Amino acid sequence: MITHDFVGIGLGPFNLGLACLTDPLRGSDDLDGVFLEARDRFDWHPGMLLDDATLQVPFLADLVTMADPTSRWSFLSYLKQSGNLYPFYIRESFYPLRREYDDYCRWAAESLPGIRFGQAVTDVEHDGSAYLVRTSAGASFRARRLVLGVGTSPRVPTPLRPLLGERGVTHSADYLAHREELQQEERITIVGSGQSAAEIYLDLLSAAPEHGYELVWLTRSPRFFPMEYTKLTLEMTSPEYGAYHRALPMETRDRLARDQRHLFKGISGDLVDAIYDLHYQQRVTADGPRTTLLTNTEVRDARPLGRAGADLDLLHTETGEAFSLRTGGLVLATGYGPTEPAFLRGVEDRIRRDAKGRYDVAEDYSVDVAGGEIFVQNAEEHTHSLLAPDLGMGPYRNSVIIAAMLGREAYPVEKRIAVQTFGVPDQLRQEVAR
Repeated sequence: MITHDFVGIGLGPFNLGLACLTDPLRGSDDLDGVFLEARDRFDWHPGMLLDDATLQVPFLADLVTMADPTSRWSFLSYLKQSGNLYPFYIRESFYPLRREYDDYCRWAAESLPGIRFGQAVTDVEHDGSAYLVRTSAGASFRARRLVLGVGTSPRVPTPLRPLLGERGVTHSADYLAHREELQQEERITIVGSGQSAAEIYLDLLSAAPEHGYELVWLTRSPRFFPMEYTKLTLEMTSPEYGAYHRALPMETRDRLARDQRHLFKGISGDLVDAIYDLHYQQRVTADGPRTTLLTNTEVRDARPLGRAGADLDLLHTETGEAFSLRTGGLVLATGYGPTEPAFLRGVEDRIRRDAKGRYDVAEDYSVDVAGGEIFVQNAEEHTHSLLAPDLGMGPYRNSVIIAAMLGREAYPVEKRIAVQTFGVPDQLRQEVAR
């Protein structure tokens, strides 16, 4: 059996970026990797590929550019090959359509060597010198290292879990597959206040006059937060902020994860404006939208209805008033959470954990007790901060992982890019000491 340098498990944008960046290293550095994906083809959030939805990051945050601007796998290279480079230039927007980004990733995934679709990993073990990876297709792979890119899974708050699987209830991850079904109901309710919730609300509000349903959008947040997109805040997705965050006490990091979430989980300003403008348009040209927007509203309990939908027990957290809502359609835009795959049970003794049982992620994104053997992609928010899911930081993380595997920087790894200093500057600390 061939022993690969690494096996990448899962093929989202981050491991796909790793495949792109290691492609030119296969010959010169003999960095041999194989990538295993359970699905039969690349799909990036297919339930949210709305026609007019765009990424919240510029096209430079593609699979490779921030690590290697000359890569043949860049978004601009994809545009050139698809005949869309000049139309994209004339469009004068840095933000690709989400469908376009999905197609770009599929273009790369279908052209790269070393990617194996239809290979769901079932178990992993260590034979004393390398990892053995087995799949449901009956295949086995052997490698000195693993890179886990299994992605995140839909998160559903505890009070809403009894509704899973009920007709008329869907997570935003599956919205498009259920949109027509939802639109047959008299009332549709959206729970959540992030970008996905706002995109779904705009989509349903646009079609409301045609279908005649009532639309409710509720969140426990005190308001519909816009995404913080000022330049000094964007510097928090930087190598030095990640290093600063990782060095903080665990309790402080966990508190920051809660306090900072609205900075990166909010709604784009353009989308907020589009929602308001559509409200105004419907107010002027029709009888007005049949819709209710509720903040400070928490779901305390939920019961499925016999036919479709649910009864929701709600609490207004500022007034303290309890009330209820019956809805035929329900969209849970409640986000995603990290997933730890069951196939790791066979190598549990090789994984390093923190006091709460989570991956204890090192500076180079490894989580194994020996160091440099098992790496994670987008499973380190609790250690490296909210830059973990950021598409623009994916090439940086892959540059670090590649350097750890090679023992040298194949792609330059930035150490400092920010204007501001996080923590106490060394020169000021020295002044105090004097």
